[in-house]
Amino acid sequence: MDLSDQLKNAFPNHEFKEEKPEEKSNIWLQEDPLLCKFEKRKGKVNTIIAGYTGATADFKTLAKELKTSLGVGGSFKNDQIIIQGDYRERIMEMLKEKGFKVKRVGG
Repeated sequence: MDLSDQLKNAFPNHEFKEEKPEEKSNIWLQEDPLLCKFEKRKGKVNTIIAGYTGATADFKTLAKELKTSLGVGGSFKNDQIIIQGDYRERIMEMLKEKGFKVKRVGG
């Protein structure tokens, strides 16, 4: 029995309304595609996203969203998002859902 069932038993006359928060992304979408690359640095596999022409703060926000949704580490350096591991397919799908155009670079 979870918390919602307990509340329904405790307050049978109350009408519960479940509110789903809307995703509001105020990240600027550009016309040019973002470049999604695969690189090995010091023997480690990295996915690099480059080519964003908007504000640096927006790109940092996008980097944080990608890292938290994938559950991996990464960083933001030299106007590039560096994600640890090969997540090109998943990152490209996530960026397309947000409205970005994405171009895969390399094999």
